[in-house]
Amino acid sequence: MIWATILALAPTLVVLIFICGVISAAETAMIAASRGRMHQLERDGDAAARRVNQITSDQETMVGAMVLAINVINIGASAATTSVLSTIFPGPTGALIATGVMTVLVVFFAEILPKTLAIARADDAARLLSWPTYWVVRLLGPLANGAQWIVRKTLIPLGVKLDMEMDVLAAHEEIRGAVEYHHSEGLVETGDRWMLGGVLDLAEMDVAEVMVHRTSIVMLDADQTSRAILAAVLASPHSRLPLYRGDPENIVGVLHAKDLLSAIARADGKLDAIEVGAIARKPWFIPETTSLKDQLAAFLKRRTHFALVVDEYGALQGLVTLEDILEEIVGEIEDEHDVGLTGVRPVEDGSVEVDGDVTIRDLNRLMNWDLPDEDAVTLAGLLIHEVRRIPEVGQTFTVHGHRVGVLERKGNQITELRFWPPARAG
Repeated sequence: MIWATILALAPTLVVLIFICGVISAAETAMIAASRGRMHQLERDGDAAARRVNQITSDQETMVGAMVLAINVINIGASAATTSVLSTIFPGPTGALIATGVMTVLVVFFAEILPKTLAIARADDAARLLSWPTYWVVRLLGPLANGAQWIVRKTLIPLGVKLDMEMDVLAAHEEIRGAVEYHHSEGLVETGDRWMLGGVLDLAEMDVAEVMVHRTSIVMLDADQTSRAILAAVLASPHSRLPLYRGDPENIVGVLHAKDLLSAIARADGKLDAIEVGAIARKPWFIPETTSLKDQLAAFLKRRTHFALVVDEYGALQGLVTLEDILEEIVGEIEDEHDVGLTGVRPVEDGSVEVDGDVTIRDLNRLMNWDLPDEDAVTLAGLLIHEVRRIPEVGQTFTVHGHRVGVLERKGNQITELRFWPPARAG
C-alpha cells in the first residue's frame, strides 16, 4: 500500500520538477545570454533570437513571471507530497519527510542542475527555451506586474521609490565592464581596451580636456612680412596656424600651409605680392564645454579639422583638431614630423620623468597605468589636486599608489615630475 501510494505520486513529482527545472534554466539563460549576439542573430533572421530579444526587452516582467511560475509549481509539488506522505506517516513525521524530499529534489534537480547547464550554454539555451518562456511570460506577466505594483506601493511609506522603467545598468557602463572583464581574462589586448574605452569616453569628455593650451599654440603675427610668415610656417610642424593682429587674443584667421603655397605659385614666387590676410580662412570658435562626441560630429559635418576654443567670456583657451579627438581613441598619431610622445623620459629604474603638461591619459596609455583623470587633465594638475597645494621642488608624495617627486617648478607652474610605477601589494 505504501509503495503503491509513492509510485502513484512519483510521476507527478517528476513532471512538476522537470517543468520547474526548465523554467529555472530559461530564467538563467535569458539573463546570461549575450544581447549583442542575440541582436546579430535576429538581424540574420533567427526567429528564436527574435523571441529572446522580445522577452528580455522587459526583463523585470520576465523575471517576475518566471519566479511566479517556479514558486507556484514548487508550492503545489510540496503540498501534494506532504498530503500523500502525511497519510502514510501520521503527525509531523510525514511533513518532515516531505520537506526533506522536496528540498533535495528542488535544490538539485530544479535549481542547481538546470541553472548550471543554462550558464554553460546560455545563448543556445535561451534560443532553445524561448518558445516556452514566451508563453510563461505572456500568461503570468500581468500577474507579475500586479505583484510588482503591490511591492512598489508597499515600499513608498519606507521612502523607497522605484521607477517601472528603471534601468539597472547603463548600456555604456555594461560595455565598458565587458571590455575590462575580457581584458583581465586576456581575451582583449591592451591597445584594443584603450581604443574601445576611448570611444565610450567621447561623450563624457570636453574639448578642454584634449585641446592644445593657449600657452603652447604656435601663432603668426598677421602684420609680419610674407617672407617672415613663410619662414615661420616652414619651421612649424603644423599645417594650420592661427593668425593674430596686435594682441594674440585677437585671432583674425587661420592660415593653411597649402593655401600659402598655392598663393606663392600664383604669384610666381614673389612673396611681397602676397597678402596673407586675404588667403587666411575664417576662424571657427567653439565653447570649451563642447563634448568630444559633439565636436567630432561637427568636424565631420563642416569638413574642417581645426577649431579655436574659448571660455564663457570669449577668451581664447586653446585649439583642438580632429587629430586630437582621434588620438583619444587610437592613441598618439605620429607622422614624419612628429617625435613621439614628447615630455616623457624613461629612467633605468623603471620610473619616468615627465613634463607637467603631459596629459594623464597619454601617460596611462604609454605605461599601461590607471591614474585617475576625472579631476585633472595634466600630471601637474593631478598632483596639485591630490596635495591641495603647489608643492616645492624636491618634495615626494604618494598619489594613487605611485611615488611622485617634483623635479622642477617655475613660479607657480610645476614643469617637471618623476613618477615611479605603482607599488605592488605584498
